[in-house]
Amino acid sequence: MSLTVSNISKSYKNVKALENISFKVNEGELFGLIGPDGAGKTTLFRILTTLLFADEGTASVGSLDVVENYKDIRKNIGYMPGRFSLYQDLTVEENLNFFATIFGTTINENYDLIKDIYVQIEPFKNRRAGKLSGGMKQKLALSCALIHKPKVLFLDEPTTGVDPVSRKEFWDMLKRLQEKGITILVSTPYMDEAALCDRVALIQDGKILEIDTPKAIVSRFPKSILNIKANSMYGLIEALNAYPHKHSAYPFGEFVHYTDTRNDFDPEALKHYLESKNLSNIRIEHTQPTIEDSFMELAK
Repeated sequence: MSLTVSNISKSYKNVKALENISFKVNEGELFGLIGPDGAGKTTLFRILTTLLFADEGTASVGSLDVVENYKDIRKNIGYMPGRFSLYQDLTVEENLNFFATIFGTTINENYDLIKDIYVQIEPFKNRRAGKLSGGMKQKLALSCALIHKPKVLFLDEPTTGVDPVSRKEFWDMLKRLQEKGITILVSTPYMDEAALCDRVALIQDGKILEIDTPKAIVSRFPKSILNIKANSMYGLIEALNAYPHKHSAYPFGEFVHYTDTRNDFDPEALKHYLESKNLSNIRIEHTQPTIEDSFMELAK
């Protein structure tokens, strides 16, 4: 099933959570909604999964309208909310059986769909869900969202608070699910996960900044980026922010990513300036832009 969002807006009193959001997710696509906390990702997911009404605009899953056909949509989608919402007093197996029963199916009937995921938590099937680790909770929630064989899967920040190994395993699982023809819409604040999607929508303050493949978005980055390092990160950022030709400067791991207002400038002159600010062990080198750099530039 494809997914169409047309001019969706939503406000909470005086706060504009979403403003004129429009995009389309193709059938079988892994589409990412990328943005920080408070960008409007969860509000949009709740509208698309028929849990919340939009103030303006329309949305549909396939040919089904999210308002008029909400019952039919719920039969065809799987939803994994950002907060772990399964029954913590029930065991792994009891949770899975419960959700299968709600949708009129059984674990055995759709076991082929969840097998790769469930085998990792099956040794703990008699353990209460509340006693599972973060990674195991994540796998159980995904299994429950898949147990009725949905055509569209909504995953709201599924890897938040999960260790790096579990994050990688989770994305590997999503790729395998995509190969089975499931359309996947995933939201995340982690910019590095954007590269794992077919296409992404960058969202900030309830507005879409850009929609395209991660590679295409990065290719349009308009400036040359420098990796800059010195003996004091705080002093370095302070000095760069005071530099007359600074366009942007923000921490990026152990470096500061810096762009200049001039297209053609001498990094040596910048180095001399930083030395005049009592900084030492200065290292300056050119680097390639990332999706995070693109987001920061668009957000400006």
